[in-house]
Amino acid sequence: MKQTPAAGPARIDRRTKELLRRLQPGDIAVIDHLDIDRIAAEGLIEARPAAVVNARASISGRYATVGPLLLAAAGIPLLDGVGEEVFSALNEGQWVRVEERELWLGEGVIAQGDAQTLHTLEESFEAAKARTGAELELFAENTLEFMRREAHLLVDSPHIPELRTRFERRHVLIVVRGHDYREDLQALRGYISEVRPVLVAVDGGADALLEMGFKPSMIIGDFDSVSQRALDVGAELVVHAYPGGKAPGATILEEQGRDFVLFEAAGTSEDIAMLMAYELGAELIVAVGTHASMVEFLDKGRPGMASTFLTRLKVGPLLVDAKGVSRLYSTPIRKRDIVFFLTAAVLAFVVIVMFAFPRVVIDSVWLIVRDLWRTVLGVAG
Repeated sequence: MKQTPAAGPARIDRRTKELLRRLQPGDIAVIDHLDIDRIAAEGLIEARPAAVVNARASISGRYATVGPLLLAAAGIPLLDGVGEEVFSALNEGQWVRVEERELWLGEGVIAQGDAQTLHTLEESFEAAKARTGAELELFAENTLEFMRREAHLLVDSPHIPELRTRFERRHVLIVVRGHDYREDLQALRGYISEVRPVLVAVDGGADALLEMGFKPSMIIGDFDSVSQRALDVGAELVVHAYPGGKAPGATILEEQGRDFVLFEAAGTSEDIAMLMAYELGAELIVAVGTHASMVEFLDKGRPGMASTFLTRLKVGPLLVDAKGVSRLYSTPIRKRDIVFFLTAAVLAFVVIVMFAFPRVVIDSVWLIVRDLWRTVLGVAG
């Protein structure tokens, strides 16, 4: 099946999540994304580009990622494997066309690749699934190797900086912009309003909370996917520094003149958010959108999940993973339930009127009966 040609201004970025900030409907998204993950695909679908041009393979075969399938199912043309040269051949905003296997600039072809369809992507997906065993074995080996190095996470307490946010004896809701985060946050609305937990956002989780009408108390992470709007809400900013002092987020916030706290610890940003809440006396830790499976970690480009495994062992008694809670509690309302509810409401109203105004009810019934009797007599006569 041939793809429909697409044309529009090129939006170019090697980092898909950076591109999503400025991608508009009708643009041509030019990315460099090996194995497009589900979160990136969902972001592209929301932006509604005319087409996606990928310098690398959207499904490399290393593992079965569903992201490209979602793009194809949404009807977004995908041109794959055009090569890194496309980034030097194109400038931001230039008008380009995608026609089958070719990317055109003006009257010339500047790149060629594979025009993916749902059929070709499904074939690649199935082939990748068949090779998952080897990837799982490698993933497990890496996890065990890192666990040997990071076993101190289980017994050592990290040095936590002085914070203004208080966790002691409170519920803490940690939000990561991961799989199904919107649906799960929606399902937790009542819990958030009633219990009022400390809202801790991990990087883009800050914008996830703002989307739902909530304001984070703290944002923690590398700050490479946090919007200016989220940074301006007054949340406490905690930069995750890796062992050895590397802290990419510090540079970002220093350039903006923002105050922040540095927290040096091994593991992922969501791991140290959990450890922080645990060490500072949280009563309960509820996690939304966090990563806990091999595919989710491979989507994030990580070879193992040692720190997450060890962190969950440590905080386990306090941790409630809300992943999938929206499906657990989703109970569709049936039409007969609505009819029953409305009927009961009408009956209740009638009963209230009869007891509150008995004379009015009796007179009304008498008038209706009398008029009906006169009508019957008139027809008979």
